Amino acid sequence: MFRSLHQKIRTFILSLIDVFYPIFKKWLPLQTFRYAACGGGTTFLNILIYFITYNFVLKKTIVHLSFVAISPHIAAFIIAFFLTFPIGYYLNTFVVFQGSYLKKRIQLFRYFLVVCINILLNYLFIKIFVEKFGWYPTPSVMATNAILIVFSYFSQRHFSFRKEKIGFNK
Repeated sequence: MFRSLHQKIRTFILSLIDVFYPIFKKWLPLQTFRYAACGGGTTFLNILIYFITYNFVLKKTIVHLSFVAISPHIAAFIIAFFLTFPIGYYLNTFVVFQGSYLKKRIQLFRYFLVVCINILLNYLFIKIFVEKFGWYPTPSVMATNAILIVFSYFSQRHFSFRKEKIGFNK
């Protein structure tokens, strides 16, 4: 049952994305287009969750835990991350980077490593943009995402979901 549901979801997502591919075929390979579509959708969802969480859930107030206080823009980032991480992994594994020779657990671990680097960079960029440059939090997240999209694509393509083995003998 799960396999059937998974296949239906994957087929639906691919048919939805691929219908727009002919427009971009001259400029982008199919995999890059699918990455842009899936990444764009996930990024949009992340920004939407961030915006709602920051403005309406946290109401722009500091989150006080028993051992630390977290600024609202960082707390909103953390919440949005935990909601969009599994969606991003699913889309990258089953829609964008199909055919990797790596086992799914290795892919997940590598994906997680790249995401951890993204978290660190996200944190640093958001802190810099909001606290040093004085930008509003939502545009800060948008700018951060734009920078990290390029980094993520190449990291995921050549590290997490690699298709061919790299050897020393040719």
